[in-house]
Amino acid sequence: MDIQNNGFLSIEQLTDRYLNNKKPVKESEAAGLSFQDILQQKRLLGAESLGELKFSRHASERLSSRSIELSEDQLKRLSDGARKAGQKGIRDSLVIVDELAFIVNVPNQTVVTAMDSTQTNENVFTNINGAVIM
Repeated sequence: MDIQNNGFLSIEQLTDRYLNNKKPVKESEAAGLSFQDILQQKRLLGAESLGELKFSRHASERLSSRSIELSEDQLKRLSDGARKAGQKGIRDSLVIVDELAFIVNVPNQTVVTAMDSTQTNENVFTNINGAVIM
């Protein structure tokens, strides 16, 4: 049975650590990765997902049914608005781009719903904790 690559310390490593008073073996070193390596990998994975807004099924249906088409400039400003909301600690944000309104779940980088100004009856938006006007 191979127990060397499962994240647990071997008997030899435990013996060295506790009985021979050698320098303790870190779990990340036992697996062959340093903490710095792991941190760098996590940062790279996080950087790949930054700035890319996703549209929920509901938001996609709203865009389609309301004949809303976003230009590249509008999409960039929507993404910038979500980024600014995240910098201010906003979780669920109203982002207004031109005459379009979007509700964005900032931690998930997901547009939850979309509408234009002619389709908001009372201009009341609920379940948000911040707004960004772009």
